[in-house]
Amino acid sequence: MRFPVVLHTDNGVRYGVTVPDLPGCFSAGDTLDEALASVVEAIDCHVETLIEDGHDIPDGKLIAEHQSNPDYSGGVWAVVDVPVEKYFGPAEKVNITLPRLLLARIDSYAKAHGATRSGFLAEAARAAMR
Repeated sequence: MRFPVVLHTDNGVRYGVTVPDLPGCFSAGDTLDEALASVVEAIDCHVETLIEDGHDIPDGKLIAEHQSNPDYSGGVWAVVDVPVEKYFGPAEKVNITLPRLLLARIDSYAKAHGATRSGFLAEAARAAMR
């Protein structure tokens, strides 16, 4: 799952990282790369705790929406991908029937975006979990 993050620094050396879509989730690092690596771990732990406590992962917002928040002004924005789907439980195979025209449109869309039908449907399922 992809999460927008905002990084701040006072001295250009140490960076604090905030995850706007996960209130209370933050991290830091001595360099930009270390900060981004540490926030992936922070997001993973935060989401694990949310799921274990029976909470949903909050819906994500676009970076543009977050940028209007004065708390994030002057920050550097990035997006990190964290495989939190492992906390949703074991995978289950489902067999569905869809109209042929809908399948053709899904296939066409997936192909135009460099994906497969199954890849597209998996991404759509991940998006539905946000």
